[in-house]
Amino acid sequence: MFEAKSLQVSIKSIEILRGVDLKIGEGEMVGLVGRNGAGKTTTMRTLMGILPLRAGDIVFQGKSINSLSSDKRAALGIGYMPEDRRLVPQLTVEENILLPAWAMKHLDQAARLQLAYDLLPEIAAMRDRRALLLSGGQQKLVALARAIMAGTNLLLLDEPFEGVAPALSQRLSEVIGALRGQKLSVLIAQSDSNHSAKLLDRKYTIERGANVN
Repeated sequence: MFEAKSLQVSIKSIEILRGVDLKIGEGEMVGLVGRNGAGKTTTMRTLMGILPLRAGDIVFQGKSINSLSSDKRAALGIGYMPEDRRLVPQLTVEENILLPAWAMKHLDQAARLQLAYDLLPEIAAMRDRRALLLSGGQQKLVALARAIMAGTNLLLLDEPFEGVAPALSQRLSEVIGALRGQKLSVLIAQSDSNHSAKLLDRKYTIERGANVN
């Protein structure tokens, strides 16, 4: 369903990824595990089209998407939750969640929004609150809901459990686990698999920009 082949990426002439490979089947939950600085976030940004490839290939549903911009990848049903959340502070919670739908006219906005609220009723209660008034943990939940809005086929979740309280980590795990059975594929980047061990079908380990084993 989704495959990355020998990804090589350089930032300001510094080689960051040195041949990363991974595959995700339909409905699979896969981990990308590595220490800080191993190349996880660079991998996720490259898969989403935010960073350009120097070499390698990204294949989605049998077709190369190397030339597609990030918004066109989102239009294929790929949702992305950045490590730093990237919410628009002045917009409300609901407006932030709906951002991908404004660019993806084919989406059933009402149905996708309802799915996000069904999975995360706690953010439905704050839908009219501006993002800048949320705690860091609440922003994580909104960022996940925004990814779910766009991610009809694939979710790319970058460090969803990083920097949050144990209770919120557990809640995030519950929400991600509830996505099973929807033919939705999920890639979770994280420093360790402690929070998602029960979620993952399998995992890849990355170190110094390359696969380990």
